[in-house]
Amino acid sequence: MPLEGPARIVSELTSRGYNAEREAVTLIASAEHPSKTLEAALEAAPEDALVLRTEHVRTALEHEKSRTDTGSETPSEPPSAGTDSSSTAASQDPSVSTGDDPTSSTPDGGVVADETKGAGTRGPIDTTRQVVEIANDMTGESTGTGEYKDFVKVFRDRLERLGSKLRGRVNHRPATSIASMPSGSEVAMVGLVNDVRSTASGHWLVELEDATGTFPWLVMKDREYAELVEELLCDEVIAMEGTLSDDSGIAFVDGMYFPDIPRTHKPSTADRHVQAALISDVHVGSQEFMHDAWNGFTDWLHTEDAQHVEYLLIAGDMVEGVGIYPNQDEELDVVDIYDQYELFNEYLKQVPGDLEIVMIPGNHDAVRLAEPQPGFDERLRGIMDAHDPQIVSNPSVVTLEGVSVLMYHGVSLDEVIAELPAEKASYDEPHKAMYHLLKKRHVAPQFGGHTRLAPEEKDYLTIDEVPDIFHTGHVHKLGFGKYHNVLAINSGCWQSQTDFQKSVNINPDSGYAPIVDLDTLDVTVQKFS
Repeated sequence: MPLEGPARIVSELTSRGYNAEREAVTLIASAEHPSKTLEAALEAAPEDALVLRTEHVRTALEHEKSRTDTGSETPSEPPSAGTDSSSTAASQDPSVSTGDDPTSSTPDGGVVADETKGAGTRGPIDTTRQVVEIANDMTGESTGTGEYKDFVKVFRDRLERLGSKLRGRVNHRPATSIASMPSGSEVAMVGLVNDVRSTASGHWLVELEDATGTFPWLVMKDREYAELVEELLCDEVIAMEGTLSDDSGIAFVDGMYFPDIPRTHKPSTADRHVQAALISDVHVGSQEFMHDAWNGFTDWLHTEDAQHVEYLLIAGDMVEGVGIYPNQDEELDVVDIYDQYELFNEYLKQVPGDLEIVMIPGNHDAVRLAEPQPGFDERLRGIMDAHDPQIVSNPSVVTLEGVSVLMYHGVSLDEVIAELPAEKASYDEPHKAMYHLLKKRHVAPQFGGHTRLAPEEKDYLTIDEVPDIFHTGHVHKLGFGKYHNVLAINSGCWQSQTDFQKSVNINPDSGYAPIVDLDTLDVTVQKFS
């Protein structure tokens, strides 16, 4: 069968009123006689099946192999896959994403619509065109021990990698070299922000540190750069240039530079009309999880309106977790963390089976709190088996048909919003707080604050390559915009306001699904609440 075989197989099945699991299509396409295997698999499927499953194809292939091994040329009826234990289990707990039973129910008792029949249903996806690449995934790569040398190593790596984006813009010198230069010299330095404080006269003193030592830089309050000081966070990498004082003990700042996104950045786009749904903070297990909104979202994914949605990216907090904040147990519907993931997996089954799903953990998920956070362990991966999602670390770079998406859960946004003036970063416009992370080229620059950071051999939190899309969650607010042609999206949540959120005055944006056209990077927002 030619290369377009999988697409032809999906089309053939659709014409007969069937949907199919991706692995089932792959098995048929790779069979010696795909057409015969497809017919045998349909015979092996139960009469009332609406979905051709992997076990149906395996049954047909085993029967074909058995006939070949015994030399039998007499056609015989393949055994029904519905009679083995795995099929029995499937019939007792059907995948609601593929519509085995048109009256099958969702975890909360809702009815799942038949996805292959009736007007308005999405057509088959040519899964052979779906291309997903993952970069910066540190799952299984953690080497940090928490020793002092690990912290030194990660900060030196940060300074080297982000400093390389600045050294070509200024005639930089090491801190110790600057201190020995004559007064009045024009000097420049690239370093980590070690301290920021105001003087008695209202000026700003910024101390930069590099591998050789520290040096103080004075920003006069009436200079244009004074406003930029308000944006600084400790431990971020910047460059400063200026003039040495009479005693060479300090430099007066004439210029300040961030690693930043080039204004000339031109984002990549897909070469066909294809869409991605970007969501986060589902919080299954919470009493405030929005069942109806989620069911509305997954129902919509099965409609013709969503026929171009081929990717689903989830930016963390799939479940509510346990012990995340005071008295959380009083707000839980499901108190066991593994039961929460089992339930989330059931909800994930409502999503069409031909979507590519990528997810990263968040601070409510069952991984370490310190960032970077590795993807789930084997036990959780065993539970999260619906549609075989790719579960990668927080953060990671996911490239969809040439469009790079930096996925980061977003805990550091709390710190950015707390540290910066309200007009520069707020919960009401979370995408503008994201702009500052892009400007700093680091998703969590400040160490020792509210964001827990783990030292590794390299700094996995730097933004080395400019992404086309920056996707975060965590703050439960919806917002999107473009910064130097990078699309920044914070995707809201699927949890209504909790008592804890009320206590800290957070009014969440719940039940929204931003949909991105990967060929244009345009955004539409679907509301389900």
